[in-house]
Amino acid sequence: MKRISILIILAFVVVLSSCKDDDVPSAPNARERAFEVLGGDWNLGNGAGRIEVDGTDVSANYPGFTLSFTDGGYTTTNGADLFNASGTWQWGDEEARTIKVDDGKEVTISLLNANRFTFTFSHSGTNSAAGIAGNYTVSVVK
Repeated sequence: MKRISILIILAFVVVLSSCKDDDVPSAPNARERAFEVLGGDWNLGNGAGRIEVDGTDVSANYPGFTLSFTDGGYTTTNGADLFNASGTWQWGDEEARTIKVDDGKEVTISLLNANRFTFTFSHSGTNSAAGIAGNYTVSVVK
């Protein structure tokens, strides 16, 4: 009987030691963490956000501007010639500090949190009614 008890205990120890906890999820990488915040709808928020070109506020040129991100896609409202009405995007780097948009524009993220998204890019537009050429800083809110 003693021998059976020892064998049962040994079998139990072997079974427990061979079990691995494979279900532990890995920590999200920088891109995954950033997309958790980036995904969704952004807008100028009744004056809480703004669009500047070379330091001058041009938000009035983009009334009702919105920007929405899904995984790999985006849509805009009243982006004039700054942004296509819809398109695709991808991360420009592993640290999720830049975004590449399908029109070739590279956007640098200055601030991204649950409430505010601020980014910069250069624009070479020639239509003054739809987008002034220059260095843009866009700050939008959720």
